[in-house]
Amino acid sequence: MTSDLTSTGGARGHIPSALEQDRRAFRTRQSRRSVLVAIASSVAFALIVWLTMVSTPGWTAVQGAFFDPTIAWEALPRVWDGFLLNLQVLALSVVTVAVAAVIIAVARTLPGPVFFPLRVLAAAYTDIFRGLPFIIVLYLVGFGIPTLVGTYMPAILLGTLAVTLTYSAYVAEVIRAGIEAVHPSQRLAARALGLGYTQTLRRVVMPQALRKITPPLMNDFVAMQKDVGLISILGAADAVLAAKIEASQTYNFTPYIVAGILFILLAIPTIRLTDWYTDRLRRREQTGSLI
Repeated sequence: MTSDLTSTGGARGHIPSALEQDRRAFRTRQSRRSVLVAIASSVAFALIVWLTMVSTPGWTAVQGAFFDPTIAWEALPRVWDGFLLNLQVLALSVVTVAVAAVIIAVARTLPGPVFFPLRVLAAAYTDIFRGLPFIIVLYLVGFGIPTLVGTYMPAILLGTLAVTLTYSAYVAEVIRAGIEAVHPSQRLAARALGLGYTQTLRRVVMPQALRKITPPLMNDFVAMQKDVGLISILGAADAVLAAKIEASQTYNFTPYIVAGILFILLAIPTIRLTDWYTDRLRRREQTGSLI
């Protein structure tokens, strides 16, 4: 028994064949070569772009107007303080958008004729707020609601409301697509086991749907990170408005570059996480299909 296990590689560890070891070594060499080629081509491309920009006649003027290190350093504290307000609106919006989007998506998927009015209202909501430009929603919410109620409302509240109204429509459609992508047999099996509609949705459908729609949800989150910078329209002292004030005082556009860099640094981790998770899902779904 022991000799048989040893001859076949053992029960605890598989010893690949010589052919498989050669294949793995070849894949490793190819991977290293691909990485080196990618690095070399990227460096060459960046160098060509840099030399092309520097050699243009207006580069000196552009560098002075947009990339002044002294002005950037002086504007950073005020822009950073405004950026913290953008982060507050983003944090609140993530929660409110998630709650509103789930409610709208579930309302659109309710079965039966009795829920027809709810399905129509949910569909109308998503159609309207996906069609309206976000800047118009900001104007309608930021200046219309305070006028309607006749009282002052903080810009952070109005900005969060505008972001929620717009992005809950997009996210609701993504969630609805994920719910409808779950095969009907999953629902039928859950109901056969005695689960009710709500239990089936919560324990069977939603976990599978969320796993499928995580990448597009992350992309919506990246878009939302950018659009919170538009709340400066409401008079909020965010990063964009702070950059505008600094630019008007220095007659230089460098503060806008500082604000842009902060938003880029905020978005990059989410973008990379999205790419990693998408690749992970692809590799898991294609396991065994690659030679």
